[in-house]
Order: sequence, then C-alpha cells, then structure tokens
Amino acid sequence: MLRPTASYKNLGEFIAALERAGELKRVRRPVSAHLEISRLTDAESKSPEGGQALFFEKVAGSAFPAATNLFGSPRRIAMALGVNHLDQLGERVRGLMEISPPGSFRDMLGLLPTALSVTRFFPRRFRGQTPPCQEVVLRGADVDLGRLPVLHCWPKDAGPFVTLPLVFTRSLKTGVRNVGMYRLQVFDRNTTGMHWHIHKDGSNYYNEYRRAGRRMPVAVAIGADPATVYAATAPLPRNLDEMMLAGFIRNRPVTMAPCLTVDMEVPAEAEFVLEGFVEPDELRREGPFGDHTGYYSLADDYPVFHVTAITHRRTPVYCATLVGRPPMEDCYLAKATERLFLPLLQAAFPEIEDYWLPWEGVFHNIVVVAIDKAYPMHAQQIMSGLWGQGQMSFCKIIVVVDRDVNPQDPAQVLTQLLIHLDVSADLTHSRGVLDVLDHSSPTPIHGSKLGVDLTARVAGEPPRREVAAQADPVISSLENFEKEVIEKVPGIVGLRVFPDDPAAVPKGTPLLMVKVIKPGDRAGRDYARQLLNLEALEGFRLMLLYDADIDLEDNSLVLWKLFNNTDPGRDIHFDHDRCVVDACRKDASDGHLREWPDELSFDV
Repeated sequence: MLRPTASYKNLGEFIAALERAGELKRVRRPVSAHLEISRLTDAESKSPEGGQALFFEKVAGSAFPAATNLFGSPRRIAMALGVNHLDQLGERVRGLMEISPPGSFRDMLGLLPTALSVTRFFPRRFRGQTPPCQEVVLRGADVDLGRLPVLHCWPKDAGPFVTLPLVFTRSLKTGVRNVGMYRLQVFDRNTTGMHWHIHKDGSNYYNEYRRAGRRMPVAVAIGADPATVYAATAPLPRNLDEMMLAGFIRNRPVTMAPCLTVDMEVPAEAEFVLEGFVEPDELRREGPFGDHTGYYSLADDYPVFHVTAITHRRTPVYCATLVGRPPMEDCYLAKATERLFLPLLQAAFPEIEDYWLPWEGVFHNIVVVAIDKAYPMHAQQIMSGLWGQGQMSFCKIIVVVDRDVNPQDPAQVLTQLLIHLDVSADLTHSRGVLDVLDHSSPTPIHGSKLGVDLTARVAGEPPRREVAAQADPVISSLENFEKEVIEKVPGIVGLRVFPDDPAAVPKGTPLLMVKVIKPGDRAGRDYARQLLNLEALEGFRLMLLYDADIDLEDNSLVLWKLFNNTDPGRDIHFDHDRCVVDACRKDASDGHLREWPDELSFDV
C-alpha cells in the first residue's frame, strides 16, 4: 500500500510547511473581516493555479490572525493530504479493497499486518492533562463570538459566517459520531445558525433529538490538521466516522479530547472549539449567504446553536474559506473527493473507467463518466445506477462516454458531443432529488434530471441519425450572419458559433450560443420557437440561450451558467432532432415561481 509523503499533527505544522514551500503569503497590514479579507481572498483564488494561501496577521477588532485559501491549489491540496498527486488517495483505498479473503491459515497470517495497520486509523483519546485546544477556556458571560475574526464574506450576506467549521454531532439512536461542514451565521455573542440541509447527516441526527424532545449537544472545531478538515467535507455513508477517514489519510489516528460543557469529543489539536447545544424546536431566520454555486442561497429557518463555551489554543489561528463562482478553494477539496472515491464507485460499477466532476457544475450539477460499454443500453443503466447512489443521487446531468475518451479532458468530451449527439435518441429524462442549493428547478429539493449518452452504438441499439446527411451551417461572413439573425429575431443582441473554426470538429456540427434580452415579453420557449424556425439556423442541432450581459467568449462562464440555470424538464425545447437550451435567468414568464437568487459580486 502507498504511504503518504507527509502528515501534519495540527494546523500550525501545515502553515509552516506551506511557508517553507513558498505557498503562503503574509498580509502584515491591518485588514477588516467585513468584506476586505474576502475581496483579497477572491482575487487570490482566481489567480493562476489558485494563487497562494493567505495569512492575515492583524484583523481589526480581533486579537487572532486569520488564514484563507489554505487548500486552494493543486499543490496545496496534495500537500494537505500528504500525497504527491491526488490519485494516490484512490490507490491507497484500492489497496485496502483488493485484499483477497484468506484461503488458508498461512494466508491469514499474511493479512495480519494489513489488518493491524487499519486499526491505527481509529481515533485515540487524549491522555495528557490539558489538550492544546483547551489551553484557554471561556464560559458563561465570557463567551463572545465577536472576539473571533469571523468573515462577512459577500455584500448581501445576512451577517458574519463561520465558513470552515467542523461540526461534531452524535446519533441519539446509535451513538455514532458525524462530522460535517455546515456554515454558522453569527447572530450575537453566543448564538449562531446551524445550517443543516435536509439531506445531511447532521440534520438526520437533529431530527432524532427533535422527535425525542431532547436538547442536542454539539461541538464545533475551527482549524485542525488538514486531513481532519478535509474529512469533514467528504460525503461518507451515514454511520461511518469521518475521524477514521482523517486517520487513514494521515496514516495515524486523530487524537480526541472530551469537551468541558457538553458530552462530545473534538480534535485535541484544534485551534478553536465552540461547545454548546441545539434546542429541539427552536428555529431562526438564517441567510442569505454567498454560496459555492456563485449565487446567494436564500434565507430560510434553521436551528439555533447556543454556545456554552469557547476554548482555544494559546496562540490560535482562525481558519476560513470563501466560496463563490468557481474556481475557488472548495473546488480543490472537491477534486480530492473525486479522486478518493473513484475506487468505491468502481466497486459498485466495475465498468466505470474514470469520471469527472467539472468545477462549473459546482459538484452536484454534472458528472462525466467513461465506461467499458458491453451491451445495449449500458449507458442508461449506469445513469440509473448513479442516480440511486449516495451523493450521486443529487447530480442533475450525467454524461456517459466510451472508455477511450478521457472524461477529464473537456476538449475530448465536447468533441464527442458535437460529433455524436442525436437529441432525438441520446437523451434520457428522469426525476429525483436535487441539491438544496439548486435554484433552477421549479420545485425545491427535487426536479428534472438528464442523461446524455455519447457512447458508440453496439449491436442491438438503434443507429444514430447520420450527421453528414443534415444541412451543415455555411457561414461565409460571421458579421453578416450575426446581423441577419439579429434582424430576424428581435431581442437577440449577440451570438457566438463554437468552435470558431468548424474544421476543429470535421465530422460534427458547431453549436450556437445566443444572447437575448430576457425576461421581458418573451419567455425562453418563444425565442426557441423562432430560432428553430429560422432558415439560416437549420444546420445547427444545438443552440444555447444566454442573458444579454454574458460574455460568450468566456468558456468557463457559459458552462457555469448552462449547468446552474437549466432545468432539463422545462428549459430544453425540441424540434425533432434539434433543440434550444435556455440558460438564462428565469421568472414567472418561464413558469418559474420561486425566487431567483442574485449572483455574487462585490460591486453592489
């Protein structure tokens, strides 16, 4: 089994390693936790390769320094998890899974060292007198969350939010521990919101206490060794302790210490710990909050966390993350999950060769899967299986390609789309659960899903229509072509043919991106009808609608809008073997009666 190249006992060791590696930038001048740290972090995150980690030595109104963007680059996330490249995580998992059952006593003896090494991942109890996380203890009237440099991240946020918390809860039924990362809006000196989404384990455990009418103990660690922080973000199956995963990544156990005012345990090496409880039926309005989708998640009622104690190291560092339109720091944490969980996905679906979660899909909107196709409708079977598989059940769009296509190469995937897509035969529509943060569905938490089969046909499957038989678009002058389309369809303000060089996909057809004025007196379906009926556009099989203020030359932007703003059941308009996809903002004219969230921006 591969061993990690390094592991860290605590956050301080990791920060020191980043500084030695030239991956840390110190900001020595005073900064404000209200928007200023966020602006600096956003700019750094958008730098090539994720920029550097930021260490703010002086935060106005707080005695504590703050750190952001610690995991936000390919190199830093690999350093954080003690590997040279993220695929090593999956290789270690595969090594455990491929242990063959012993056929003899000698075989059993051979497996003994591996079995014993697994027990090294179990959390350990702190044995000293005072754990580092309790070197300073504040209780009762001394509890004041305002002493912490909690960030007000985006202008329209409802207040300051703790954005990198490790929230420790325990099942009332089984006693199993869960560690999740759920944002905390600071309401006052000793209460916060507890943002438990309906599908999360923390919410499930809260409902156990609520049904029993009992107060729920909760502990929150802020700042820990990087493997432990990552483990809180990992989508583990229920009843599997995230501290085991942290120990596996570190290749040594996480040392846990008992809290002082609640019956919970937390990492002994944590920087800060908030101890407290959640009452069974107390809710308070929480949000809005600038979320990882690049939009504000809307305000809603959530449980209230009452802080009974704040403990911290003698010289702690407050850790935070800023989320928003990708790429941001959370993209690199998600990439680690993608690589770590590949062997587990392959255990359920051995035909899967690889997969990719594009950042523009914000983790839950699209996945591209490469399979070793063996029989008719194999791709559709994979779609159905993934939609019933844990966190994959939230995925809105599943694209399936053949094993000889690298799903992590956008150019290869797009080429397959332009060459093969037959909208009359390759699309599979379904319905199911969606992520709570999906704003495009007409209904919250559930809605339409789409499967896209780009695999080669095998015996027993109906053939695709011949692409060569269609009238390919002939555009002698893009300027004249754009002028003609704008004149014939009022409301169109710009367009782009992609790829710009049709020879780039010699066997396929380009797609057309169109900017329109919307909302207004015409909904997306009205524009779609006009575009599909326009003779000049007969050669385009796939057309995409965007709002008038979108830069169509920004490939990442147009993908982000497409994946986030589209409901497959409402926003794809067909005409036989052609279609128009509406990736614009929606309102009642489109049949969207829910509030549409604002896009994140510092320019308000």
